[in-house]
Amino acid sequence: MSIMPTDAATVMLLRSCRDAGVTDIEVLLVQRNEKSHFVPGYYVFPGGALEAEDYGSGVDRFVRGINRNEAQQIISDMSSPAKSLGAWVAGIRETFEEVGILIAQKENSAAAAIRTEGDCKQFCDYRKALLAGKINFFQILAEEGLVLPLDRLYYFSHWITPELLPIRYDVRFFVTEVPANQMAVPDDVELTGHCWLRPCVALEQYEQGQIGMVLPQIMTLMEISRFRKVEEVIASARKINVPANLTKILQIDGREVEVMPDGSVFETRPPSYSWPDEEK
Repeated sequence: MSIMPTDAATVMLLRSCRDAGVTDIEVLLVQRNEKSHFVPGYYVFPGGALEAEDYGSGVDRFVRGINRNEAQQIISDMSSPAKSLGAWVAGIRETFEEVGILIAQKENSAAAAIRTEGDCKQFCDYRKALLAGKINFFQILAEEGLVLPLDRLYYFSHWITPELLPIRYDVRFFVTEVPANQMAVPDDVELTGHCWLRPCVALEQYEQGQIGMVLPQIMTLMEISRFRKVEEVIASARKINVPANLTKILQIDGREVEVMPDGSVFETRPPSYSWPDEEK
């Protein structure tokens, strides 16, 4: 019997390449804890499962740029307009929880300022309290007078974990430019490391066995590797029609491979999925 996938959101944070003389983009990749049941040690984008608070009745006062109906027009295959909107909210919340980057702004549209040592300490303390369950994300926003500019996240792709696997996610991928003057700091719980890499370099490191990635990350990196500027990726995201990608894990010639919806087979170092320890 197939496990129903959990709704989730992930955010590809982009910036201009920091190498002098190189015109290209870099994307933030974060390393999952080696003890995780789901793709342990693999490199992914920040993200996680939708929580009830992401699409609750009080969310609307904290969001700008996209409302529930507009969200469902863009993501039409979720169960409700509220949940469609919640995909954007979850992406922003999870990005703050996992790497400490906050995509938010003041009511006057000024970006959230996390520049001074005092700012960094305050939001670090907020994040610790959030991860400890002592405060929720919207309490932080209310305390600081912040709202979420959902129109800064652009819907880019949609991946569903293959059937028959014990842990499954229905993941909406968004892309955005990383806010200025903010630094990624993994939470050291779900994530234990991070790196900013050019998409082509990340793919090379995967092929060389230096980093592990699953098919959604690989295919998405292949897509954005065509671009050299952040604004080009965003312009592309504005235009694309996003199909759902539900792949299959099959045994072919004694090897486990992943098959795309169009029938193409991913054979080179196919992604591996860990199975939960039944004793836990």
